[in-house]
Amino acid sequence: MLSQQCLSKALTPLSFPNPSIPVFNSPIVACPPVSFSKFPTLQPLLLSRRPTTFLMGSASKLSNGVGALPLGIEDSELDRFAEVANKVADASGEVIRKYFRNKFEILDKEDLSPVTIADQTAEESMVSIILENLPSHAIYGEENGWRCKEKSADYVWVLDPIDGTKSFITGKPVFGTLIALLHKGKPILGIIDQPVLRERWIGISGRKTILNGQEVSTRNCAILSQAYLYTTSPHLFSGKAEEAFTRVRSKVKVPLYGCDCYAYALLASGYVDLVVESGLKPYDFLSLIPVIEGAGGTVTDWKGHELFWEASPNSQATSFNVVAAGDKQIHQQALESLQWQ
Repeated sequence: MLSQQCLSKALTPLSFPNPSIPVFNSPIVACPPVSFSKFPTLQPLLLSRRPTTFLMGSASKLSNGVGALPLGIEDSELDRFAEVANKVADASGEVIRKYFRNKFEILDKEDLSPVTIADQTAEESMVSIILENLPSHAIYGEENGWRCKEKSADYVWVLDPIDGTKSFITGKPVFGTLIALLHKGKPILGIIDQPVLRERWIGISGRKTILNGQEVSTRNCAILSQAYLYTTSPHLFSGKAEEAFTRVRSKVKVPLYGCDCYAYALLASGYVDLVVESGLKPYDFLSLIPVIEGAGGTVTDWKGHELFWEASPNSQATSFNVVAAGDKQIHQQALESLQWQ
């Protein structure tokens, strides 16, 4: 653990009123259609806040096909990190629900991707929770980069307050908050949180993935021709990457579009079989790794290599091609179809 020098300038914790939003209680299906006409003005159905400790599985859940504890980390320490991660997701969710389907200004970043006050405010609320509870940890956020006076840290939180900002600004609840904790560059904890649907997937090294307190797992599908495939948009591929994706798409049973990080959550829960995407940034995929692997799935780059990115003050958020599968046989068949060199 590093010294208190990693404590960045203190941030005043943000406080927002309890949200009043509709509840979607139907079973999860692949990106289910939501009837927005039922909620033209988001009239309130009062909800109590979801508790932060629906965690995470006990030590008895270790191994069993999901690996072992990371070296040098106690089980109780992982519990502590998961507790903080849940608080971080709660804080982000309160901000995001406040802005969802309300009017706000939309700005363009240098790469022309959109950003909103919800992205920026949610990230600050997340950072404040981490600084308060784990001040020796470093933070790398999509909106503000590295937060630590040291040039390196054993523990680094990688945050994406709204993965799928385009879905968020168009009122489609398939975006998500992504939270990853890296230990010496390796993701040991990941959260995919959908704050509108109030669904939270938690993956922790050595444990089964949990959705709202219940274990989930990927489904068996050993033949690519029987697979349901998701990608955010076919328009995000270009050049050789587009050709590679087309080779996979032509072989699956059903190609589907428009789910952002929610597609990986559905894969972890066994509703879809394959997700193939190009040009993802580290904050887009690092949190997915513990979630998918803890559910029995596989996630790599298009060559089959382990996804790895080391955060530092000088790190560039470079682009990665990602393929995730619920079944190892389909993963291998997807790699063979991609033919990525």
